[in-house]
Amino acid sequence: MASAIAADVKALGGESSSLMERLPRGTVTFLFTDIEASTRLLREQPDRYPQLLADHRKILREVFGRHGGVEVDTQGDALFTAFGRASDAVAAAEEGQRALADGPVRVRMGLHTGEPIVTAEGYVGIDVHRAARIAASAHGGQVLVSQSTRDLAGRDDVRDLGEHRLKDLSAPELVLALRLSARLGGLRLSRSLARRAKAYW
Repeated sequence: MASAIAADVKALGGESSSLMERLPRGTVTFLFTDIEASTRLLREQPDRYPQLLADHRKILREVFGRHGGVEVDTQGDALFTAFGRASDAVAAAEEGQRALADGPVRVRMGLHTGEPIVTAEGYVGIDVHRAARIAASAHGGQVLVSQSTRDLAGRDDVRDLGEHRLKDLSAPELVLALRLSARLGGLRLSRSLARRAKAYW
């Protein structure tokens, strides 16, 4: 990973400048998602996987867009979306999980709110990586949030998972789980968050 803590903005169809103009500024909530066990899913269903990937992206993009989300980047089966309001981001994550609940893929989601710098190349700041690490710590079907996101969103329907050391972060991070139904994975907390903090973004 490069030493600079940055997230590049995807330039789709030569529209990078318009995308930059739409990125939220100031206090921003980042939402990262990725498919749980995507490599296994690809191995077991190689012919079906491209359509599963496309379908899950379509669902999440529509849901996140309705809540004011701006897609910043996509890598593999992961999405990176920014919101100007923490409450909209949490609502988008919750609706996204419910929309995927009866489907064949399980997606983990993580959110963090901070005040990143916006440059010509996208967002710069540790908050981007904090959000990514929190997302990587989730189970499929689960939504994890930082304390800053919970506080700004005003959500009391969360479960305190305590402080955990996440990869590349200097201090322990308080992680909370949005209380979804057990069917959506909201109570699957058996594995250590620290061990699940894989690197992506």
